[in-house]
Amino acid sequence: MATSGEVPLPRSVIGTYALGSMGTGGFSTLPGLVLIYYMTDTLGIAALGAGLLLGVAKIWDVLIDPVIGIRSDRDLAATGSRHRFMVAGGALLPLFFILTFAVPAGLGQLAAGLWVLVAFTATATAFSLFQVPYMALPAELTASYDQRTRLLSLRVLVLSLAILLFGAGGPALRTLGGANQWLGYFLMSVVAGIVIGTSLLASARVAPRGGTRTAGQPAPIRQGYLRGLAVLRRSQPFRALLLAFALQGLATGGMLAGAQYVATWVLHDEEAVTFLFIALIGPALLFAPIWRMVARRIGKERSFLLSSVLFGLAALALAGMLLRPGAWVYLPVALAGAGYAGMQSLPMSMLPDVITHDAVEHGEGNAGIFGGVWTAGETTGMALGAVILTVVLAASGYAESVAGQATTQQPAAITGIILAFSVLPALVIALSLWAFRRYPLRESNFNQPRGTAAA
Repeated sequence: MATSGEVPLPRSVIGTYALGSMGTGGFSTLPGLVLIYYMTDTLGIAALGAGLLLGVAKIWDVLIDPVIGIRSDRDLAATGSRHRFMVAGGALLPLFFILTFAVPAGLGQLAAGLWVLVAFTATATAFSLFQVPYMALPAELTASYDQRTRLLSLRVLVLSLAILLFGAGGPALRTLGGANQWLGYFLMSVVAGIVIGTSLLASARVAPRGGTRTAGQPAPIRQGYLRGLAVLRRSQPFRALLLAFALQGLATGGMLAGAQYVATWVLHDEEAVTFLFIALIGPALLFAPIWRMVARRIGKERSFLLSSVLFGLAALALAGMLLRPGAWVYLPVALAGAGYAGMQSLPMSMLPDVITHDAVEHGEGNAGIFGGVWTAGETTGMALGAVILTVVLAASGYAESVAGQATTQQPAAITGIILAFSVLPALVIALSLWAFRRYPLRESNFNQPRGTAAA
């Protein structure tokens, strides 16, 4: 419910904006879940090689995000909307996504790896064309502190649903190929790519159009990086929030990439990954609105701390698989899901606050570059999580394989999988809370006269 003086966002705006998370959640989930596993256990690429390929693609993604951010800001100034960038990303992503999982059978490991690298890099670029302006929109859709929480809470609810659908449905679609793994991954990518692209294109309609236009020349690429560094230097709230969120992305990205390995080699059921996702996202769907209510009572910041602690403790409990793996793991995974809902929705609802705080101090027109740097930080965290997993797999002696080839894993490799899924994420969550301790903004900062926001 809006407080006095607030203009409630129309439900159509909230719903259309949230729909974009069906696509962004699908893209963030499915490659994170199966791409490393696809490379190591279908294409026969060594774990470190798979991590290197993913790392290179993500480095490109990080480099391009600030450039897209400033170009999006310039396009907003010139046309009154960020719509064009979002449409371009939504239209291109499905094609490149399908190509990522359509490596021709019989290619050697080097050629297969290069195919995945090129196709996934193009996919990530298309995703950034949508995601960067998408992250900038909340600050432009409403100036209300509470309405942003309302806007982002529904978005995270849809995001959680997307993670469930793609995390459980993707591997299920893969099984339709039967013994033909190439066909299974291709079917999965076609269905997922179409759903992702449709969601992104539908959500692009929410971008405000017909706003104030100003003349301007295209910004040099160098200026995008300089402005990205500038917002990092001048906005201490942004630095604290981004570092915490990126670290948590590292923790969740590593667990996401490790889920299939846990299902296959610890629980001894490749399809158990579906139940892991149901256990994770079911509670996340329930707790997304609960964290919104908690935030209204005790503040976004304290709620974020509580949700993060819950996730970290639940992850640590999963180390019990070292002693006795079994169905009990679904309980701590469910608790992690409850915490995950708050870890996603609350930082995303704080980002527009950071952008507004900066606009009061330094002027408006920088939401796109904030979105670009934020997306770069999130991408870095998620990618490093997957890359660190491959390092742990390689160090513990994980044996890769090609499609149809039987293999076994040594006890050290099983131990590495478990530690990467439990203790390591818990430690990174603790580090993220240390980084977040310096985040200064509170609701009171946005109830002051213009020009008096806390530095």
